[in-house]
Parts: sequence; structure tokens; C-alpha cells
Amino acid sequence: MHAVSPVEPLTLKILVAGGFGVGKTTLVSAVSEIRPLRTEELLSEPGIGIDDTGGVEGKNTTTVAMDFGRITLREDLVLYLFGTPGQDRFWFLWDELSQGSLGAVVLADTRRLADCFAAIDYFERRQLPFVVAVNCFDGADRHPVVTVREALDLDPEVPVLLCDARDRESVKDVLVGVVEHAMSLARARRQSLTAGT
Repeated sequence: MHAVSPVEPLTLKILVAGGFGVGKTTLVSAVSEIRPLRTEELLSEPGIGIDDTGGVEGKNTTTVAMDFGRITLREDLVLYLFGTPGQDRFWFLWDELSQGSLGAVVLADTRRLADCFAAIDYFERRQLPFVVAVNCFDGADRHPVVTVREALDLDPEVPVLLCDARDRESVKDVLVGVVEHAMSLARARRQSLTAGT
């Protein structure tokens, strides 16, 4: 009788990006099956005047490298989540973090919607599939998806989802949305190449 060797799981990498204080660390923590690796530090005096804390005045820490979490979807499928730092001065890390990514979540806060423009621009330029997930904070104004789409000037195929970054099931729905969007774009590219030959 032969021993069955364990299945080597397929691992997928998804980035979680967005502006400062939008909830990236919270999103990774909500869904990770392991204790997430966090690289948070207290906001410091040198950041005064550089870090825009408008709208998130109660925030006193910031991610300085990345957040890392893991979620096993099936025995043979594991997602690795990498939360990017939100401030401009840490964007040099994004190129390294985005290597080998299947896609990304751009987390948006309707109180500071302009803060996610840089992440959207980054992923559009690199043609990395992404979804926009509007984090529905307590007390934040709720806007229809079509209004958010127009305000961000998104291409029609980019999904816009509503979520609660604190809620595991809500975050899972967002991650499924990223995977489905990436697969849909890959399928469309294959069909386009097949049609062109």
C-alpha cells in the first residue's frame, strides 16, 4: 500500500492597499487564520505635517512596512494577504510587495475618497486586477456604488463592493471578488489571444 503524499497547496497573493487609516490592518486581521504579522509603529513627531490625519484623528499608529495574513480556502488553495503602508513616504515598498500578486483590494473611505487615487493609479499602470472595497465605517456617509465609481473615475469592469473591514464574512466576499475579477480578466485575455491567432 502506497502512502498518499500531502497535496502541495496553490498559493495566491493579494495586496490590500488604500490611504492612511482606511482599515487595511483591520481587514487583514479580520480574515487571517494566523495571528497577522503587523509592522505598526506609533505616529511620531517627524510625521506631523506629512501624515494627513484629517478624518482619522483618533489614529495613533501606522503601518511602516506591511501587514501579512493567511487564509486557507481549501486544502489545496491558500491566500496570502499583504497590507501595504498608506503614506506616500512608504510607497517604495509597493513594487516589492506587488511582485507575483494575483490582484489587489483598494480599500476606500468615503470621508477621504481622494486618498485611494494613488493606489488605483498604481494598479492601473501595472495592469494588476483590483477591486475597490468601500469600507462602511460607523457614522460615515453611505453613497451608492455608482456615485463612488463616478467619483473615482473607474473603468467599467472594475468591481466596486461595499464591505465592513471588521467582519470576516464581508472581507471574504471582497477577496472572492478579487479572485473572480482576476480570473475573468485572464479568461478575456486568453480569448483575445486565441481570436487573434
